[in-house]
Amino acid sequence: MTDKLVIALAQMTQSVGDLAANADAMLQWRERAVGADLIVYPELQLIGYPPEDLVLKPALVDRANHELDRLAQATADGGPAMLVGTVVASQGVLFNVVALLENGAVTAIRQKRELPNYGTFDEKRLFAPGPLPAPIDFRGVRLGVPICEDIWFPFVTAHLRAEGAEILISPNGSPYEIDKDDRRINAVAGTRVRETGLPLVYVNRVGGQDELVFDGASFVMNGDLSIAQQLPDWEEALVLTQWEKWDGQWVCLPGALHELDPRPADIYNAMVLGLRDYVNRNRFPGVVLGLSGGIDSALSAAVAVDALGADRVWCVMMPSRFTSQDSLEDGEACARLLGVRYDRIPIEPAVGAFDAMLADVFHDSQRDLTEENIQSRIRGVTLMALSNKFGHMLLTTGNKSEMSVGYATIYGDMAGGYSVLKDAYKTTVFDLSRWRNGNVPSLGLGPSGPVMPERVITKPPTAELRDNQKDEDSLPPYEVLDPILYGLVEEELSVEQLVARGFDRDTVARIERLLYIAEYKRRQAPPGVKLGTRNFGRDRRYPITNAFRTL
Repeated sequence: MTDKLVIALAQMTQSVGDLAANADAMLQWRERAVGADLIVYPELQLIGYPPEDLVLKPALVDRANHELDRLAQATADGGPAMLVGTVVASQGVLFNVVALLENGAVTAIRQKRELPNYGTFDEKRLFAPGPLPAPIDFRGVRLGVPICEDIWFPFVTAHLRAEGAEILISPNGSPYEIDKDDRRINAVAGTRVRETGLPLVYVNRVGGQDELVFDGASFVMNGDLSIAQQLPDWEEALVLTQWEKWDGQWVCLPGALHELDPRPADIYNAMVLGLRDYVNRNRFPGVVLGLSGGIDSALSAAVAVDALGADRVWCVMMPSRFTSQDSLEDGEACARLLGVRYDRIPIEPAVGAFDAMLADVFHDSQRDLTEENIQSRIRGVTLMALSNKFGHMLLTTGNKSEMSVGYATIYGDMAGGYSVLKDAYKTTVFDLSRWRNGNVPSLGLGPSGPVMPERVITKPPTAELRDNQKDEDSLPPYEVLDPILYGLVEEELSVEQLVARGFDRDTVARIERLLYIAEYKRRQAPPGVKLGTRNFGRDRRYPITNAFRTL
């Protein structure tokens, strides 16, 4: 019976649906893991996570079986065994599994027991739950393999401990959320280790997948709750961990402890990685966006440059007669600081054409929000024309505060392919802008200095769709609005509960109403990076036709 073990942790990205490329990458990483006894990959590494309804295609399951056999055959060379996440079908149902591959064969399979079915997850409609998993015997060591959600439930790890598990190895597909590092390490892993007394290996994937971003941040926690290895966040990494058995207890020897990003650097890097992988994997040559001279478009442009490089970002100023000189100067200054292509396309000719075209039917009406929205839609059409003509994806620039209350124009500034600010409240936009002006993100390809003039951050926000317009003409100040929205959206609080926190009753009731009636707009908004616990689309799914109010 061995008293030493080398376990390689493969913190990798994935390409959902590209099984051959995923398998090739796994084999390449295995070749790099010289000296390892076992290499562990993240959850569903072979097919990509989350697969959503793609996994229901029988052809995908057949291909997964083929690629798993190919991986298994590769282990006949005597090199590291492989712990591989994949999908298998049995008796007409699908299982999310981990397979142990060694000596040229599949020697063990363990099924995921607890299937998450909340927020971004809907695994119960895809997979059947497996039984409580038994440990896997590997070279005389009994490995407990709880898959991702399994470690959030104490009875799963307690069962493995009772069945003789000596080391817990948990392959994960755990998406980034604000403050999730602490929950993973202390609230979940620390609690399971404290309960079982067993060391825990936590391996997470990295990379963007549509709206989700996976931050990696894999780690090893020993039975005494000490962190023996901490892998970096946001980057792929391969680490060989050294294990020894001391007085009957397996211990991981101390290794590198990478410092994880604090807030708001983590939020910014999540945006960068999410946009980078979305654009690159969907094969866009770059992005185009409207640069208004305001903070939302300035931050969106900065994230785009950090994600893709300045040569792949195209910024367009589209002034109207309401655009201030400050906005013209600030937009141009942003483009200059970022080093991007910058064009100015005035929309006044199109505004005049619409005024003339609609004059007969509008002749008895006063100018109102309709004319404001026409300007926004002209800008959307202009940017989409550039996107169609040259292939760049249109990046929208609206933030979560605006999306919450409908302070955006459907088919106008909401038109586009992706949004990095979709889950960022306006106050978060201010925080990120200040941070980026003084810091360089670890993933960034942009400039080392400021990315926007200070005036962009300090001037009052405005849509500039009419004379002397300010956001606060229509909305409470953002330092009031955002805490109300956080309570209504993230915490699902009632009007009365927010009033008890000190907010004005009429204001909260109005914001709740705006939140509900804007649902139809959000259904037609582009995807965007998930940052918090209740993003619109994947987490918060409300009916459009909805008469419920808490007041």
